[in-house]
Amino acid sequence: MAVRLHMKLGVVAEHDRLADSPDTLIVVEPSVGSVARSKGHLYLLVTSRISSRHALEATRLAAETIRNEYYYDESAGIRVCLQKAIATANKRLAHQADRLGLKTADGNGPIGVGVAVVRGSEMYVATVGPAEAYLIRQARLSTLPDPYRARGLPSGALEPDVWRGEISVGDSLVLVSPNVIGKLGAEGLKDAMLTLHPQSAMEHLHQEFVAADGSGSDGAIAFEATEVASTSRGRTLVPVRPAEPLAGAPDRSPIPLADNVQAAGSAVTAAAGSARLAAGGAVERVVTRIQDLMPHRKPAYRRVTPLASRRETQRRAALAILTLVVVVGGLGLAVYAFGGNTPQQAISSVNTGQKALDKAKADLAKVTGSGIDLVTDDPDQALDLLTDAHEQLAVAQSANVSPAVIAPLMAQAVAGLDRLYGVVPVSSTPLYTFKPAEGAAPTDLAQMVRGPDGVPYVIDRATKTVYRINLKTGAATPVVRNGTKNKAGTVANPRFLAVGGQDLLILDSKNVLWRWRPADDKGKGTLTRATLEGSASLGDDVLGINTFLRPGTRGLYNLYIIDPSEQQIRAYPPAADGSGFPGKPQPWLATARDVSQFSSTFVDGDIFVTDGGQLLRFVGGKAEGWDPKEPKDTDLRPAPVYSVLASGSARREGEIYAFDKANARVIALSKVDGSFKGQYRLAGGKKDWTDLRGMYVVPGAEGQPSTLVWMGRDGVNQAILVPVPDAAPSASPSQSAAPSQSAKPAKATPKPKKP
Repeated sequence: MAVRLHMKLGVVAEHDRLADSPDTLIVVEPSVGSVARSKGHLYLLVTSRISSRHALEATRLAAETIRNEYYYDESAGIRVCLQKAIATANKRLAHQADRLGLKTADGNGPIGVGVAVVRGSEMYVATVGPAEAYLIRQARLSTLPDPYRARGLPSGALEPDVWRGEISVGDSLVLVSPNVIGKLGAEGLKDAMLTLHPQSAMEHLHQEFVAADGSGSDGAIAFEATEVASTSRGRTLVPVRPAEPLAGAPDRSPIPLADNVQAAGSAVTAAAGSARLAAGGAVERVVTRIQDLMPHRKPAYRRVTPLASRRETQRRAALAILTLVVVVGGLGLAVYAFGGNTPQQAISSVNTGQKALDKAKADLAKVTGSGIDLVTDDPDQALDLLTDAHEQLAVAQSANVSPAVIAPLMAQAVAGLDRLYGVVPVSSTPLYTFKPAEGAAPTDLAQMVRGPDGVPYVIDRATKTVYRINLKTGAATPVVRNGTKNKAGTVANPRFLAVGGQDLLILDSKNVLWRWRPADDKGKGTLTRATLEGSASLGDDVLGINTFLRPGTRGLYNLYIIDPSEQQIRAYPPAADGSGFPGKPQPWLATARDVSQFSSTFVDGDIFVTDGGQLLRFVGGKAEGWDPKEPKDTDLRPAPVYSVLASGSARREGEIYAFDKANARVIALSKVDGSFKGQYRLAGGKKDWTDLRGMYVVPGAEGQPSTLVWMGRDGVNQAILVPVPDAAPSASPSQSAAPSQSAKPAKATPKPKKP
């Protein structure tokens, strides 16, 4: 019995692929027999070395062009048609290279093509640029040759080579992106194809690629030739029926006299229609004659008024209107001047203000009084009463009631509303205050992080120095400054700080990355230069750096750099030996976007950012699925404008703390769903947080409150996030000590030590 081949297909579903993958996959298995016999089945993979929205558009354009041109062209065989289709796609990409960002200095584009055609037992394979093809036959893996592996589309001189061979039962072919092979290796591909169905093999390889922190190009297509026995089916026998005896005779009804009755009915219907038309015409003629006999009015003669008469009439009318306006205006002025309404208005205003003031006092008395505290016992009723009291006090203020009378009542109403809205007054204690020498520039702190040894590190822009704040001795020790020499070079002006594992990372004004590792608790340590791929292309518009400690890697961490010129967050994987970041950075955001307003970032596996005052969370490169809720005190304060972020908990646990610069408060939101958890402000109406420039959170021990360490222009302070009496301007030193160390008053007199 004849045997034909059937292809088992394996491809990763579109919704399971990475969000930043630019690859395009097309599989065409014609259902029309003539097309299948002449053109065969087409398996096409188009990849890209770069990941962007324009790269995805370029791969789709190339894939659709190759498919359409191949099946449309009937002028030659399969090999020539494939070469012509790839050449046409190359031309179209070259025409749109500027718009799609495909131009390179060496003329080799980033787009790769892997294509295979199977017709019967014949197989044709071609690869161009960053795309690879592997043939698995009898448990042996073979790489199909590609003389243009480094030359991608668009390219000025391109002559694709098409390999032809025979495919038999058990053979498998895989078209895959080199980005996947670079992560998993060819042996992993071979083992998966030999032990699994092609579909299961592709899904397994994709899961392994994602688990290995793969990103970008992830396209792969696999098919395996299997045996299908051809069968034949006999023609179904149809019984022979006798011919129709009345075939060709005129149609007649089987009911006697039915045809005659139908003809009579049609005649009656036609006669009735004609009679209706005749009757309607006669009635219309009678009505017309009656109208002609009715009397008609004769047409009036046209009268012409002389121009002089019309102008005289208009002049008199204008004079009359002007006289009326003068009289009415004079009467109005007389009533306003001599009517005596001003004292009545003043009395009315005073009465309105007094009524509003009395109503506000009554509302406040219902909320708090002798043995009454509705804020605790009945929050809903307390909210209604306090809101009404606040509104009544605003009415009294507009009625010119004395501010000295309104101020204590307004403070009482606001205090009650703050309790309902979750406002927690906290106290702040200085940890260290910089005192510059006489005649020196004033301190200008810009960056602060919690160092690998648990103490604050800050950058002073005035002295261009990184200081370590010793919480035990209350001293500031300079660890790195502008001009510090090292065997790897000289440190420029420090710009940004980040902490990764046991290292303090410093990015200077020349985009050189330095790594400082503390040796003791006195400020001594070792300074080395860390490798940073592509640092020269960063420019001077970098907005910040951050790190994320990779679990299970013994201290290795990723590096993230906010680069507005690229409209991306660059993600650098670490070297295996921890010496730096020699690999090419990957775009972390799924699509390029404006990051010039990113003022602060926090990374815990997800990335939280403040974008133009708004708080966003990015997961997998997309800002979706998390909606931060605002406090409900919009009647007291404007909407929050976030500028600084901090947290002390792991991913999807605890709260993210965001500083609202417009209202000088810190707001806590849930990392899981963005729900509002609380807000903190300095007790006693202190304004110290109006110049808050940086902060971090030290989580408390089990059952203990967290501590907020914050930085102003000239010093570092701390605040324990527990409520204190709002009337007290500050708390005692014992109330503001960090949970893990003894509290000592801040020492402001020592000057920074020289390195």
